[in-house]
Amino acid sequence: MPFSVRPSRLRALLSLSVTAGLAAALVSFGAAPAGADPGFYEPPSPLPPGSNGDVLKTLPSKFTGAESTRVMYLSRDAANRAIPVTGTVLVPDKAWSGPGQRPIVAYAPFTAGMGDQCAPSKALAGEGGDFVSSFQSSFVTSLLDKGFAVAQTDYQGLGTPGEHTYVVREAEAHAVLDVLRAAQRLPGTGLSASSPVGVAGYSEGGGASASAVELAPSYAPELDLKGAYVGAAPADKAVLAKSLDGGMYVGFLGYSLIGLNAAYPEAGILDLANDAGKQLFDEARTTCTLDAVFKYMYKNSSQLTKDGRPVSAYLEQEPFRGIVSANRIGNLKPAAPVLVEHTPNDDVIPSSIGKQLGKDWCAKGANVRFQDIPSFSPVFSHVLGISGAQGNAANWLAERFAGKQAAGNCGQF
Repeated sequence: MPFSVRPSRLRALLSLSVTAGLAAALVSFGAAPAGADPGFYEPPSPLPPGSNGDVLKTLPSKFTGAESTRVMYLSRDAANRAIPVTGTVLVPDKAWSGPGQRPIVAYAPFTAGMGDQCAPSKALAGEGGDFVSSFQSSFVTSLLDKGFAVAQTDYQGLGTPGEHTYVVREAEAHAVLDVLRAAQRLPGTGLSASSPVGVAGYSEGGGASASAVELAPSYAPELDLKGAYVGAAPADKAVLAKSLDGGMYVGFLGYSLIGLNAAYPEAGILDLANDAGKQLFDEARTTCTLDAVFKYMYKNSSQLTKDGRPVSAYLEQEPFRGIVSANRIGNLKPAAPVLVEHTPNDDVIPSSIGKQLGKDWCAKGANVRFQDIPSFSPVFSHVLGISGAQGNAANWLAERFAGKQAAGNCGQF
C-alpha cells in the first residue's frame, strides 16, 4: 500500500498537524458541561401531531459567546414518515449589524460517528464526541462571529433512538431544513418566520447542505434561502464505494452501509455480510469518528461479504443500484446560489466528486461557483480543509445576506 503507518503513529501525526487549529477551536468548545439531561433525547411516544419543524422540547445548553438551546423537533425520514430529530439553536451575544433581521444559518455537521454519544449537540455542549468534535464548534464559531444565528442538526438517529441514516439524501436534507424552521419558531430568540436563512456544511455536512438546497424549493418553499455553502460533499456514493475501500477511511464506507440499511431495510444490505462483516457493523454502530478510522483502516470489504465480492460490485445490481441512484446529489436544480468547494488532493472524498456536482448543477441552470480549498499537506488534507472551509462559508454567506449578487463560474471549472 502507498501509505501505511501504525495507528499509534497516526494519532501522533494528526495531533501534531492540527494542534494550532485546535487551540483556537477548543477555546470555543463551550464552557463547562451544561448538565446533560439524559431524558432530553428520549422522544415522546407516540409523537404528537404537528408540522415539520415544530419544536417538541427544549433544553438550555452552553456555548461560549452565544445563547444556546438544545431542541427536539419534528422532521421526516427518507420514507416521509414523521421522526424526532435533535439539534442546537445558538444566537450570538453580539448584536446583528447587517441589514434586516438577523439571519439563521443551518450548520450541517460533518461525520461525528454513529453512536448516540457522538451527537453534535452533545459535543457542542462539551458532553460527548471525540477529538474531531472540536472542529464542529470551530465551524459554528466562525458563523456566530459574523452575527448569524446558527441552527445545528444532529440528523436522524444521532442522540435519538434508532440508527443514524448516514449520508441518506432526503433524511439529511429534511433534518437540515426543519432545524431552520425550529429555530424560527423558538420563542425568546428574536428569530422569526421571516428571518433570512442559509445553509453550510462540510464532508457529510456538505452532502447534507447540498441535499437541502436541492430539496428546499419543494420541501420548504417558505424559507427565504439566500445561499448554501457545500464543502467536500460525498455526492456520488458509487465512486466512494471504490475509493474508500481498503483505505485509511474505510470505516466511513461501513457507516454508509449502516445508514443506507436503516433507510432501506427491505434491501437487506447487511444480510450480505459474513460473520466478520456483521461484527464490524455491530461495533461500528457505537463508534465516533476517530474510533472508526483507527479501528477499521485498510480493511477490504471483500473480506467482509459472504461471497467475497467488494461492496462496489453489489452496487452495480438491483436493488442497490437504485438506492445509490436515489441518493446521488446533483439531479435537482438549487433555486439559491451555491458555493461548492473541495480540496484538490482530498484524501477521503475525491475532489472530482465535488467538481462533478457543481457541473451537474450548472447544466441545470443553477447559480454555482466552484473553488478549490488550498491544501498544504497530502496527509489529512480532508480534515485540514475544514479550517479553510469554515472561513470561506462564513464570508460567502455574509455577502449573500448583505444582498450582494453571487458571481457563478459555470463553464470555467
